[in-house]
Amino acid sequence: MITIVDYGLGNVRAFLNVYRRLNIEANTARNREELKVASKLILPGVGSFDHAMDQLNGSGMREALDGLVLGDRVPVLGVCVGMQILARSSEEGKAPGLGWIEGSVKALGSLLSTEKLPVPHMGWNDVFPRAGTRLFNQLDAGAPFYFLHSYYFHCERENEAIAVSTYGLEFACAVNSANVFGVQFHPEKSHRCGTRLLQNFAEL
Repeated sequence: MITIVDYGLGNVRAFLNVYRRLNIEANTARNREELKVASKLILPGVGSFDHAMDQLNGSGMREALDGLVLGDRVPVLGVCVGMQILARSSEEGKAPGLGWIEGSVKALGSLLSTEKLPVPHMGWNDVFPRAGTRLFNQLDAGAPFYFLHSYYFHCERENEAIAVSTYGLEFACAVNSANVFGVQFHPEKSHRCGTRLLQNFAEL
């Protein structure tokens, strides 16, 4: 069962709709009891890092999620801010993140070239996955995905950045460590490519 963690942030319904069209069973969890049936987890998120962590910690699901992901090795996909909170910390706030992937979240402005591109980075951009990355199976290099963000994930281990995009300069837009995956873009808003990626996650 693919379980979308509903802690008050992110378009949970959009993920359910994608999986319904794919005839893949999915549900939502708003408490630790509803997490028990999860064989895979999606952690959505929008807004700021600290607010996302406050919401998740206040949901009563944090300890259960740590147990599922770190103990039982249940695959998890963090999306947008849901990806950023996989890190240990963020320049956007002071709250500690989940720490499921070694890394920190940095301001996108620190990457920008002299072109002085606007922040947030909003709209469609090409994504280039590392060869053999299962999450991007059947997706071409340069596949378009929809972005909306002002911060990016900086991996401490370079090999855990599994896809990059460019906005002024190159940045990691997808990460993976063992059973933990994250994407900075919104697959639920990315039409055919996003649907393929969510299907790939279901088939891992």
